[in-house]
Amino acid sequence: MKRALFPGSFDPITLGHYDIIKRGIKLFDEVVVAIGINSEKSYMFSLKERQGFIEEAFKDEPKVKVVTYEGLTIDFCKVINAQFILRGLRNPADFEFEKAIAHTNRKLSKIETVFLLTAAQTSYISSSIVRDVIRNNGDFSVLVPESVSVK
Repeated sequence: MKRALFPGSFDPITLGHYDIIKRGIKLFDEVVVAIGINSEKSYMFSLKERQGFIEEAFKDEPKVKVVTYEGLTIDFCKVINAQFILRGLRNPADFEFEKAIAHTNRKLSKIETVFLLTAAQTSYISSSIVRDVIRNNGDFSVLVPESVSVK
């Protein structure tokens, strides 16, 4: 089975993330969306909310699993037997950042990183932009899956 891990904080999941996951399930037998837990970061949405947004968005897709993890991504890949790390690239800055991580991960393990370019219509969306729109009471619904809601 070809299993890919798609790691991130998903605070919140965006249409860009959604697109990468949808395209990833065409390439892999299973895509594990892994929400990283980082006690040093403060999040807009709780871990439970973030996990719920993703589970609801993919409730009808059996090839998508949603989990949480702590520590190094490559260590978690070994725990769940994922042979690949899936990452989306929006721009050249993303590429440079992700390339360094991918080289490091491959140096430390045998896990390959697979990059997918974001769709043109979602390439400008980031979780930080979504959070800013939410903080300023803007219409964020055009940037995220329907499952993302603010109470």
